[in-house]
Amino acid sequence: MQAKAPNHQVSGNQGSGRNEAGGRRGGAGPADAPETCSYVTLMLADQLCGVPVLVVRDVLAGQLIARIPLAPPEVAGNLNLRGRIVTAIDLRQRLHLPPRPADAKPMSVVTEQGSELYALLVDQVSEVVALRWSDMERNPPTLPPIWAEHSLGIFRVSERLMVVLDVEKLLQLETVMAA
Repeated sequence: MQAKAPNHQVSGNQGSGRNEAGGRRGGAGPADAPETCSYVTLMLADQLCGVPVLVVRDVLAGQLIARIPLAPPEVAGNLNLRGRIVTAIDLRQRLHLPPRPADAKPMSVVTEQGSELYALLVDQVSEVVALRWSDMERNPPTLPPIWAEHSLGIFRVSERLMVVLDVEKLLQLETVMAA
């Protein structure tokens, strides 16, 4: 990954995209927050997305994924990362997108929730960008409901809309299992 802007440190709840009270941001961060937050940009079915850089532990290309019998469709399987088992979540399935072409290998954005590692399977990982909190906008009303449910807001980046994904919500597997 190539850094487009300096990687600013973010502390506390700032990396989650939520304000001090736990609510969604309406454009500005907490009063004591730095002016910017860094995001790892990624592509999902030609949609530019971002996740806070502080929740990303690793980015992996072309990993062997072992299927898990009877797992929900969003759970692509498990992979091995330096001896640890990582649950792979297919974000195309999770966000109701068309399947990835058979010849396309997904990339994995590894994150941790609790003591468990998860790999978010995406089409491509691009770069790290530093964006100003004040430039974040609310989800547009045209955003499909499943995307709005898993988004913290949007940024305009290089004449495109970048959807900021709520990693915590994407990993609520109880919701996946109940669906």
